[in-house]
Amino acid sequence: MALFVVKHQHPAERCPAKDPKMGQMLLHHVSKENSAKMGVNIHADAVLDGKHTFYLILDSANEAKVKQFMTPFSMAGSVEITQANPCDVVVNRLGC
Repeated sequence: MALFVVKHQHPAERCPAKDPKMGQMLLHHVSKENSAKMGVNIHADAVLDGKHTFYLILDSANEAKVKQFMTPFSMAGSVEITQANPCDVVVNRLGC
């Protein structure tokens, strides 16, 4: 499994959290059960208050699965997927 950090941004006028139905769909999509069905294991998520920016730390077999999982988000704004490593891996290999 590879570790990824995902950043999603959308304009304020397209914020899915403003719509109760969309908000519930969003919560379902990022649930452990649903993400696991799509081959993604979410470790953490965070929304930057007032910035319309959503971060996920997750792992998956490959970036293609992450991209597929993030498809609904790409309809509302940008999605940036970056492969990452835990701190101990970086330290053990002696650098970023």
